[in-house]
Amino acid sequence: MALTALLIYLAWLALAFGVRTWVQWRRTGDTGFRGANLPRGSVQWWARLMFTAALLAGVAGPAAEMAGLAAVGALDTPAVRGTGLVLALLGALATLAAQRSMGASWRVGVDESEHTTLVTTGAFALVRNPVFTAMMITAVGLAAMVPNVVSLAALLLTFGAIELQVRVVEEPYLLRTHGEAYGRYAATVGRFLPGLGRLGQARR
Repeated sequence: MALTALLIYLAWLALAFGVRTWVQWRRTGDTGFRGANLPRGSVQWWARLMFTAALLAGVAGPAAEMAGLAAVGALDTPAVRGTGLVLALLGALATLAAQRSMGASWRVGVDESEHTTLVTTGAFALVRNPVFTAMMITAVGLAAMVPNVVSLAALLLTFGAIELQVRVVEEPYLLRTHGEAYGRYAATVGRFLPGLGRLGQARR
């Protein structure tokens, strides 16, 4: 199962970041990556550092099991690992579908000076951050496939990085950039799950 998890993870990274970046560049002349020179110690810098650590730990988890690291006993069952496989595959596919919904507005990171189109259709009609939701599902699945301490650390880092990026970086940026339009959208559509994490009221 560890080798399967590693192959799924590497394929997901290649498609969600490598191929997606190439497609974005071919269509728009822009890779979509932002924040190459983030101020050291800024919130977005910390979020990116945590996400980078999560990516590395995501590779290290399956590798550690193949090297002999034992799984956490209570999680080391065929049911948990099998469920993890299903979640990892569904999450990976959902990531690609959600990225496709963003179209030319797909970005990694935030550029405060940039004004992109507010996407509220497709997967974004269900939740405000479908790409991140799908990434979290993938992370849960991969951790369940290889339930050792390294994989669980990767899961915690992934969730922490996403929460920090969304709540402290992206949502304030979108409110500043799109104002009332984003406020109305965020008041009716959940953050990561339908109906949950809606903003209390539309902001002007």
